[in-house]
Amino acid sequence: MEKLIYTAVSGAELNNTALRVSANNLANVSTVGFKADLEQAQSMMVTGSGFRTRYHAQMKPVTTDLSAGPIMDTGRNLDVALSDGAYLEVIDDNGNPAYTRSGNLEVDADGFITVNNRRVQGAGGDIQLPEFGEIEISPSGLINIVPLGGGVIAEEAQLKLASTDGILIKGKDGLLRADNLQPLDQDDQLRLRTGALEGSNVNAVQEMIKTMNISRQFEMNVKMMKAADELASSGNKLISGNG
Repeated sequence: MEKLIYTAVSGAELNNTALRVSANNLANVSTVGFKADLEQAQSMMVTGSGFRTRYHAQMKPVTTDLSAGPIMDTGRNLDVALSDGAYLEVIDDNGNPAYTRSGNLEVDADGFITVNNRRVQGAGGDIQLPEFGEIEISPSGLINIVPLGGGVIAEEAQLKLASTDGILIKGKDGLLRADNLQPLDQDDQLRLRTGALEGSNVNAVQEMIKTMNISRQFEMNVKMMKAADELASSGNKLISGNG
C-alpha cells in the first residue's frame, strides 16, 4: 500500500476534528464568558520499510484560548465581569470545584447564588442569602444586601475570586479545572465590575474563514486518498504483469 494513504487519512481525521472544534466555537459566539477551543496536531514520521519520506498528522489534546472577551454593559446588579486572570469557583456535577468566567449570577429559590445552575463558592463554601430587597457586589467581590422593607446594609458574603499561574483544562461541561485537579487559591488582588458581562472571545469572522479553509483541506486530502489508491492499483498491475 502506498504510504501516501497514511498522510491523507491522518490529514482528513485532523480536518474532521478541527471542523467540530470550529463549529462548537461558532455555536458559542454569543455565550457569556465562553473561551474558544483550539485544535492541535504535530507531524509524525510513518515508520516501516523504505525511505523515511512519509509523515502523518498526529492529534494532540484540544487546548483553550483563555484571552478575555469583550465587556458588555447590562446594568444588572448580579452581572459581574471579572478582571484578567480571575475566575469564579463553582461546584460541578460531581461535587468538585471548577472554574468559569461567566458572571451572569442568579439567586435560586433556596437563596443560593448560582451561575448556569451551579452554586458559586465563597470563602467558606456555598453562598446562601436571606431574603433581601436590594443587593450590591463590590469590586472585591463583597456581597452587600438590604433586608426586605429596608434597614441597615449587611455584608453577607464574599465571592471567591481565584487565579492560577498553572494550566487550566476545559472539560466537556465547559468548566475549567487545574491540570492537577486541585482547587485554585483565592486572590485578594483580583477585582470585578458589576453591571457588566464578559462576552465570548470567539471571533466569528475568523472562525467562518477557518471553517472554509478546513473544508478545502478536507477535499484535498480526499483527492490524495484517491491518488494513493490509483498508485496502489497501478503498482499491483505492474507486479502481476497485467499492466
